[in-house]
Amino acid sequence: MTKFLGTGVALVTPFKSDLSVDYDALAAIVNYNIENGTNYLVVSGTTGESVTVTKEEKKKITKSVIETNKGRLPIVLGIGGNNTMAVVDEIKSTDFSGIDAILSVSPYYSKPTQEGLYQHFKVIAEASPVPVILYNVPGRTSKNMLPETTLRLARDFENIIAVKEAGNNVAQYLELLKDKPEDFLIISGDDDLALGVVLAGGAGVISVIGQALPKQFCHMIQLGLQGKAKEAYEIHYKLMDVTGYIFEENNPAGIKAVFEALGMARDTVRLPLVPATDGLKSKIRKTLKEIG
Repeated sequence: MTKFLGTGVALVTPFKSDLSVDYDALAAIVNYNIENGTNYLVVSGTTGESVTVTKEEKKKITKSVIETNKGRLPIVLGIGGNNTMAVVDEIKSTDFSGIDAILSVSPYYSKPTQEGLYQHFKVIAEASPVPVILYNVPGRTSKNMLPETTLRLARDFENIIAVKEAGNNVAQYLELLKDKPEDFLIISGDDDLALGVVLAGGAGVISVIGQALPKQFCHMIQLGLQGKAKEAYEIHYKLMDVTGYIFEENNPAGIKAVFEALGMARDTVRLPLVPATDGLKSKIRKTLKEIG
């Protein structure tokens, strides 16, 4: 699955001041990423505020990204949740024209056992007509999917092709990389660890900051894939501060503050999220000037 090597970006959903979706800003962000080296697009993930976007809006957002993309990059669609049957129903009712894979988050809130996680993803893999990328983000789900569960799924289901691992746990990344099937992709979901993961044998990243600074970030990941650690870390250090800032308060308020500073979208988010504070915005603007 070479189409998912390199940098995928977890697209924001830009909003207007009245909280309606800003499709013009979304199209501009998609084109900006395509023109500046991004390898694939991820729609309706956490960063896209998927939990406060309606089903109807999700369909329109997906359609808008597909139409803007015009087949230029692979597209991954977020379809996940903690109601397994509802996830299956959504898969069955989705038109997958223009969609290359789904990203399915580990069930949140319910805190299933490892066997429960396995059975949940087994049902999803059997229902999905496109490849499945697992998404482990214990900071949001309150349950870590252990490497043995992830790798059991990888071995048992041909269409489970990758995991987006976002536990900020270096030891867990290394365990996955050490024991994974040859063609199974370990994708970093932690922007701050992405380069190290790639240099250790990872396939790349699904990034938040990458969508705002695609030229620099994608170049860094490509250098990592080529094993050029010194050159890659020079870029990593330049981007370190802003990468930290965007997660300082909440995601996606931080990345939306970056887009506002770049003049590409408003910083509007939907409750219960609130926009970045003036103090954080000031730090972001200063850092962006330094990056140039």
